[in-house]
Amino acid sequence: MLIFKDFSFEAAHRLPNVPEGHKCARLHGHSFRVRVVLDGPVDPETGWVMDFADLKAVVRPLQDQLDHRYLNEIDGLENPTSEVLARWIWQALKPRLPLLAAIELRETCTSGCIYRGEPELTP
Repeated sequence: MLIFKDFSFEAAHRLPNVPEGHKCARLHGHSFRVRVVLDGPVDPETGWVMDFADLKAVVRPLQDQLDHRYLNEIDGLENPTSEVLARWIWQALKPRLPLLAAIELRETCTSGCIYRGEPELTP
């Protein structure tokens, strides 16, 4: 079963590695939308994969860390593209959400990315 919960935060950033004159090189902001997707079995007792309130409690500190911030000043987000930010969010949440299946990040209504983690290497 896949379940998801949506979150949002407002933040500013600039992209330092784009060509000279690119509009994203200038400081600007977005109303970011993040969907956290879990994949797991439905517990026969509770009837759910995870309590949405528990999921919210796990994500809340991360949301607070990002909301109304300049993303470039956060360790690991010096080049805060959607792809880098989605991976950064995954890495922050995965230790506390073992059922994490995807992070969907939207920086505008029409642009975003979906990150599903790195492929696992087999020895």
